[in-house]
Amino acid sequence: MSTASDSKVGSMDGGGVRRATATDLPLLPAVEAAADERFAAMGFPPLPPPGTCESLAASLFVLVAGDPPVGFARVEVVDGLAHLEQLSVHPEQQGRGFGAALLAGAFGEAQRLGYAEMTLVTFADIPWNAPFYARHGFRELHALTPGLENLRAKERSLGLDAMGRRVVMKRTSR
Repeated sequence: MSTASDSKVGSMDGGGVRRATATDLPLLPAVEAAADERFAAMGFPPLPPPGTCESLAASLFVLVAGDPPVGFARVEVVDGLAHLEQLSVHPEQQGRGFGAALLAGAFGEAQRLGYAEMTLVTFADIPWNAPFYARHGFRELHALTPGLENLRAKERSLGLDAMGRRVVMKRTSR
């Protein structure tokens, strides 16, 4: 991940979407943890702990919204495809377009880097999960690559499937 770039990759009311800097990375686990509290309010058991600065830095790229960041998108590579590993917006900032801007920015940045497709894994029936992604061009994927199968197996071992139905989704630029 290039953390030296502070270039904007999108714009929106209240701040642009840009590449994360090394200064941003330590702030992102707290944004993710705060966003995960929304699941706890629905009666979910605790989700896996947020990513670390080291895991964020090892990503293909991380985009942030706001300065200081109020949300972020973390993109990895799985089986040669861009994979949205995490999209989090602080609950105090949700509903203001940051998630949509981060998603559009992440897909655009992946395309700029040569990735025509993006995958993700999410809860199927939570409005700000699969229905949100479907509104932004993602469709449920039924035939999984080995890497996506491995991700799903890891999620099952973490107990995520016991919390709700999980789906793999993909968006294609074509």
